[in-house]
Amino acid sequence: MAQPRDGAARCSTVLLVVAKAPEPGHAKTRLSPPATEGQAADIAAASLLDTFRAVRSADGAAAAVALTGTMARARRRDELAAALHAATVLRQRGDGLAARLAAAHADASTALPGRPVLQIGMDTPQLTGDLLARCARPLRRRGGPDAVLGPACDGGWWALGVADPQHAELLRAVPMSRPDTGELTLRALRSAGLRVELLDELDDVDTMTDARRVAAQLAGSRFAEAVSAVAVPSGVR
Repeated sequence: MAQPRDGAARCSTVLLVVAKAPEPGHAKTRLSPPATEGQAADIAAASLLDTFRAVRSADGAAAAVALTGTMARARRRDELAAALHAATVLRQRGDGLAARLAAAHADASTALPGRPVLQIGMDTPQLTGDLLARCARPLRRRGGPDAVLGPACDGGWWALGVADPQHAELLRAVPMSRPDTGELTLRALRSAGLRVELLDELDDVDTMTDARRVAAQLAGSRFAEAVSAVAVPSGVR
């Protein structure tokens, strides 16, 4: 059933973070080398903590986290446990990333019904509460779009919001982790007749080059501190 839109009376948006426990050897493995497995996990933990901070500071939002992995083995697990305490925590389910994303939208909608869902990951620690609130606002606007999509510089996407969380089922047919995933996602949404509003394009963090570029924008953040702990390879400026 489509979600009603009634301006200021509308329920808050669910900000859904799809995340992996930052376990050494399992999180941000593409950062190694030059990062060690432990350093890569530290960067993942810092990115997730900075993301949680942005989510908590976004006006008109309820936080949910779709989690996979073992938090007991995660770096900075005590800080992460405290951050998770303020969110609705869901376990990821499904075979493959596309299925897990679709299931996360469905589970967030069941846990926090009657609200649009804006889904992000843990690869954009440069997010702010103001930016997230601005991205979510069109989904609550009378006559607004059915979906919002935030393209990533690598051809993927960093955010997907849907006024009716059932529309996220379209993700099951979209190939993930490809240079054209963003284009294919947009095509799937529009082919289903949805009105889509594009958000700002952002860098996401897949490689150490990405991490250093994003960290340069975030002086004093947990993420920048974790990235600075990784030695720059000889000959790299």
